[in-house]
Amino acid sequence: MRLPWTAALLFASVLIAHSAQAAGPCDDFVRKLPNLKQSLCEAAQLQATPARSVRGQTLWMRDVRPEVAQQRVLVLGAIHGDELSSTSVALHWIRMAEETNAPWSQAIHWRFVPALNPDGLLSSPPSRVNANGVDLNRNFPTPFWERDAKVYWEKRTRKDPRRWPGPKPLSEPESRFLHEEMQRFKPHLIVSIHAPYGVLDFDGPSVPPSKLGRLYLDQVGIFPGSLGNYGGVHKGVPVVTIELPNAMRTPLDAEMRQMWLDLLRWMSERVPPNGSTGLARTP
Repeated sequence: MRLPWTAALLFASVLIAHSAQAAGPCDDFVRKLPNLKQSLCEAAQLQATPARSVRGQTLWMRDVRPEVAQQRVLVLGAIHGDELSSTSVALHWIRMAEETNAPWSQAIHWRFVPALNPDGLLSSPPSRVNANGVDLNRNFPTPFWERDAKVYWEKRTRKDPRRWPGPKPLSEPESRFLHEEMQRFKPHLIVSIHAPYGVLDFDGPSVPPSKLGRLYLDQVGIFPGSLGNYGGVHKGVPVVTIELPNAMRTPLDAEMRQMWLDLLRWMSERVPPNGSTGLARTP
């Protein structure tokens, strides 16, 4: 039986969308992101997770894991979709995680989520918020979220739509995925890549890194519902927030490598191997 042309068109569009998802994100990423070649993206070997964004796009992940791992580190890009350079840097760092010969890098299980907000990242123009208009970095379940997040948004941001925390904590599929991934993976450290303020921020226990490459520590405080507040302050997992200098351009390749090496060196000194984390204590 022949389908009506409207049904056939819908069926074809579903097949095309499914095919694009199955082929991986690199065509979209290379077309959209700065300083990203097809070969580097494909070499990252991103794996599809079961999670989907508001618009049904796959959330991609990559593990780089030695045979014996003493530390678990979660690296995130594009919590804010208009910070394109953050995803590019995360993809460059996947290659470095595989190649780095520093002795202190050999026992780290890296988990990369290079684009937590694909709807915002791939929209035109790219958007800080997700497809529901929620700032994912204000949507985590910090204590007293229902009171503090609303007050902060209304009073401090004057209801800035780019910083809307959402109707309730973990209201978004992207933030729920990350929250669940933190519970499953139980990282000893979270590295969240942002732009464009050109500084380092830090939340949680341990002594923060004084610098990574040319980025120097400048702690800006905590916000209701932010990942730094939730992970670093509430759960006791150190959160290094990297603010790249430009949302549309990555640092030079040599600078990205220096940031990576500085991160490894700081971890070797300040992040205890096989140490307990707040998330590890959470049932």
